[in-house]
Amino acid sequence: MKVAVLMGGISAERDVSLRSGAGVSQALRQAGHEVVDVDVKSKEFDLPAGVDVAFIILHGTFGEDGQVQEILEKRGVPYTGSGVKASRLAFDKVETKRRLEAAGLLTPPYVAFRRGSPVPRLSQSLPWVVKPSRQGSSVGISIVREQKELQTAVDLALESDEEILIEAFIDGRELTVGIVGSEALPTVEIRPKDGWYDYHNKYTKGATEYLVPAPLTKRQELCISELGLKAHEALGCRDVSRVDVRMDPQDQMFVLEINTLPGMTETSLLPKAAAARGLTFPQLCDRLVHLAAARKARS
Repeated sequence: MKVAVLMGGISAERDVSLRSGAGVSQALRQAGHEVVDVDVKSKEFDLPAGVDVAFIILHGTFGEDGQVQEILEKRGVPYTGSGVKASRLAFDKVETKRRLEAAGLLTPPYVAFRRGSPVPRLSQSLPWVVKPSRQGSSVGISIVREQKELQTAVDLALESDEEILIEAFIDGRELTVGIVGSEALPTVEIRPKDGWYDYHNKYTKGATEYLVPAPLTKRQELCISELGLKAHEALGCRDVSRVDVRMDPQDQMFVLEINTLPGMTETSLLPKAAAARGLTFPQLCDRLVHLAAARKARS
């Protein structure tokens, strides 16, 4: 098939997207596809003629938020990943939490507010996590361990978005479960060597240890797989997602967020999980292309 790989984009995550896009292009060529790289530098972008599928690997704004999906739908081009509505919903952390709660899924207690409003206080004790509602790659996120740190954290988050989320920090293990099609992949445990899983620890080689599959009991693995699938379905996601979870010392599992366009370099979390299931990176990328093409064929 002729596949256009949409990479780059206009968000703060452009560099990450270009890295992911280069890896996806190489993998799709290895899988036998005709690949055209499309570096998206504005909301006005051209696609080559005769494209069968657009492989979206744009992170952040105008990638994960439903905008590029809407453009592709209007052009009648099948694309990988979730549709407009689910993409928009998953990109908004506040709306995601509301949808998770409505589905009866555990998520850390939180408060949300907009620029210009008084900063509300969580009833839960410190530490808290302060996040911009619509941003990725841990951009603008802080962990507040003392009350005096709160305003600085809020100011940082406001640099990225008008709406801010403050949620209770769940002490415990950081886990993530990938979903491909309707299947949960083996869980990955994330262990930063210093601090928390911030932008530096995500993208600096050797800064974080990844355990794949995570050292979990069969019951824990089953629970997180079911939780990941339920969260994926609650938001109306399709094809692929990665669900981030914290498990506390009592084995309670809290959904943090759902990533509809997870990182796709060979060393990213979703490909690591797929490899643990026996899927090579080219096979994973090929699977996502065929899921999109099959949807077009059915319509």
